[in-house]
Amino acid sequence: MKISFLILSLFISTVYISGAQNPIIQTKYTADPAPLVYKDTVFLYTSHDEDDAEGFKMYNWMLYTSTDMVNWTDHGAVASTKSFSWSPQNGAWAPQCIERNGKFYLYCPIHVKGIGVLVSDSPYGPFTDPLGKPLIKNSIEDIDPTVYIDDDGQAYLYWRNPNIYYVKLNKDMISYSGEIMKSPTKPDNYQEGPWFYKRNNKYYLAYASTCCPEGIGYAMSNNPTGPWNYTGTIMDRDPRSNGNHPGIIDYKGNSYVFGFNYAISKAKSAKHTERRSVCLAKLTYNSDGTIQKLPFWSEAGVDRLAVVNPYKRTEAETIAWSQGLKTSKGVNGMYVTDIDSGDYIKVKGVDFEKGAKEFMASVASTALTPVIELHLDSPTGTLLGSLKGKRTGGLENWVVQSCKVSKQGGVHDVYFVFKGTESNTFRFDWWQFNQ
Repeated sequence: MKISFLILSLFISTVYISGAQNPIIQTKYTADPAPLVYKDTVFLYTSHDEDDAEGFKMYNWMLYTSTDMVNWTDHGAVASTKSFSWSPQNGAWAPQCIERNGKFYLYCPIHVKGIGVLVSDSPYGPFTDPLGKPLIKNSIEDIDPTVYIDDDGQAYLYWRNPNIYYVKLNKDMISYSGEIMKSPTKPDNYQEGPWFYKRNNKYYLAYASTCCPEGIGYAMSNNPTGPWNYTGTIMDRDPRSNGNHPGIIDYKGNSYVFGFNYAISKAKSAKHTERRSVCLAKLTYNSDGTIQKLPFWSEAGVDRLAVVNPYKRTEAETIAWSQGLKTSKGVNGMYVTDIDSGDYIKVKGVDFEKGAKEFMASVASTALTPVIELHLDSPTGTLLGSLKGKRTGGLENWVVQSCKVSKQGGVHDVYFVFKGTESNTFRFDWWQFNQ
């Protein structure tokens, strides 16, 4: 369902002026971010609120990747409640994925049913259930799992709302030894959504705090099982975000915290719904390991860490910011769809070091006059070229089409602005510039 033109125009004009990067995903509602750094890439696993959700309507878990922290590639759903034979359809709550010995373990809470674990040989999936039953089934508080492997090889799984529990996982990561333990301490403002990690020999437990609305608090300890000493607030509670859920990483010399807000949902309607959107901010540690407090999620987001190479194929669902359109998955992978005239995609930091003479795109179209305008640095900026598309004989018939472009050097944000298209008449798969 499209946003009305008036509301969408007001929302886009507000965020565009500030060079918006937050929320980082606009094509779907996402929540409960769980970032994983693997090799040179950030793998961001999220829960997913359905477009018509009023309360929590959550069927699957999504995956996004980035190597620059500003352009995020959508890989669609990597698992769902259907991945578990024992799960109902609804209830795919906050996950976390971790790698060990070349395998990837995705810990998935199913509301009121327990915490399951899925395993894959790849961070992209497919993920399968090795147990056929929940790994943790203790009470209705079994939500929000977070896992960390310590330097000595011992893995710990924390979870629960409103209490904090943990177990020591075995090396197989799908079983545990000993009893489920209740943490001997709980920070005064702990609510839910723990994120457990270690940095510079200090253990951290970040969490959603003081419902509702929820901020992000954190506690520290000298031991992986506590006691936990309340240390401070990463982000104060704010009425603009009823909930929260932290995910924290170090990447390419920087530290980041993920969470979510309701900005896109509230742009559509003032009515509160559980349709959330993942956000991102840079995190700063003090010399003693404490964390500097952040303001509420900035629309500007974070700085890019790399440039995009325009001379190699880039998936159309690699997006820094977008207006109106959606992404979907077919037999050949992900693509951009639901494109109305005036919608656009922004790709940040494209490096035209060698210039370009041609633009190529893989599209499928039933539209009469589909056009992709290529603008630099804004939706109405310098026109690099226009790909005037042709019908391809159906929305499953992908054809590579091309156009000439004017020579341009330097690093620019590229906007793909669509004209002459309607929701179910045009699809966009990938693009590339040629010298």
